Amino acid sequence: MQVAASDFGPGARTGTPVVVSFDEPVSAGLRDAKANARSTHYTVGELRQDPDGTVWLECSCGTTLSNGPTWTLDEHVRLHRAEAKYLALSQAAPPGIPRLIDLAWQQPGRPTA
Repeated sequence: MQVAASDFGPGARTGTPVVVSFDEPVSAGLRDAKANARSTHYTVGELRQDPDGTVWLECSCGTTLSNGPTWTLDEHVRLHRAEAKYLALSQAAPPGIPRLIDLAWQQPGRPTA
């Protein structure tokens, strides 16, 4: 797949078309990390409801997912899966890749945040 950068970014300001190729395959490490996160974080068992109205179910990793005073069960499930995917991809990412979030807290021997 190729994208003309003249539609957005720095090329849009100058009108100079820049073509960027995205034909590079995803690394096996990142692909496997994503698949592993997906396969280790799925809901199990039956949906349960407590007398106080809390609805919950279990994730295959052992975490209890529930609704709360300001979030739904669906939101908790989606957040949990997104966090699991993010952590897995972060750990598998190649060294030196620019990051949005500083991962110093994840590095062995470094102080935690």
